[in-house]
Amino acid sequence: MKDDSLPDYVRYLLLPASYPHPVGEVVLVQTHISYVFLAGDFVYKFKKPMDFGFLDFTTLEKRKYFCEQEILLNRRLCPSIYLGRVSVNRLASGALALEGPGRAEEYGVKMVRMPAERMMGVLVRNGELTRGMLDSIIRVLAPFYENAATGGAIDRFGSVAAVGRNVRENLAQCQRFVGCSALSQGEYLRINRYVDSVLARENIFSRRIRDGRVRDCHGDLHSANICLADEVYIYDCIEFNHRFRYCDVAADVAFLAMDLDFFGMENFSGYFISRFVEVSSDPELLEVLDFYKCYRAAVRGKIGLLTAHEPEVDAESRALALEQAARYFVLAQRYAEKAE
Repeated sequence: MKDDSLPDYVRYLLLPASYPHPVGEVVLVQTHISYVFLAGDFVYKFKKPMDFGFLDFTTLEKRKYFCEQEILLNRRLCPSIYLGRVSVNRLASGALALEGPGRAEEYGVKMVRMPAERMMGVLVRNGELTRGMLDSIIRVLAPFYENAATGGAIDRFGSVAAVGRNVRENLAQCQRFVGCSALSQGEYLRINRYVDSVLARENIFSRRIRDGRVRDCHGDLHSANICLADEVYIYDCIEFNHRFRYCDVAADVAFLAMDLDFFGMENFSGYFISRFVEVSSDPELLEVLDFYKCYRAAVRGKIGLLTAHEPEVDAESRALALEQAARYFVLAQRYAEKAE
């Protein structure tokens, strides 16, 4: 990746001297929707001006709004991490300044940098995850869901129509990639057939609504968004589209369970779900678990495909994104095959 392919504010933020605090080296991490700068003791996250249909960051005002939403919503689970909104401003001289005077060129979110070695994904890959850690996550999640908003407009997002829209839209967005190395036609058709068979059972979704299981959830609950340090930090929830955050609690926890399956940790996945079901008194969750696992795996597969096809992504990152996308679609198919 060449620096001249990046926006000027990104090139500016790659310079350690751009920050008002000590920074030895700036590390840029890109996702399909964000530029993330690891700078000293802090993290700065800026949204790319993208429109994927399910999100729209195409204007500065929209990016500003969603930065504010990101802070507000993520403070529900880790209030000490999200410090506030920042801006990169254009000075009268034409130079850029982080939190300087002048016109705002871009808005971002400032966060406390959490210890990399305590990220759940790192612990998983190093074989250091324990059941006690999963218990600590459940102790945070169970009261969060219990106290999360529900009813009214939120309940409608648990209906078969709303769930079907999300799941089928995700698959439709994958369709143009069918036949590539990461997604075969057979996988795509089998996943679609399974989705259709579950969505035909409308009573399942209606019962989940009646039981009060549709809540204002996290929406992106997987190991990359959890840090197990001095306390449990669950961050980076979905702020850009409430229909992905208003969902069945089962859809939320299925994401983390799927993630553990992806890393070959089915025993931990099973333990996490069984303990969560026990603590939350929700045995009916198991009836929809594989459906939501399949959906979540296909979502991660799609993200890998989108990332791989970003023009600014380097060849190594592109190959890794495609390899991971392929594994996610294999996993999604596996959940579908369990029902056959």
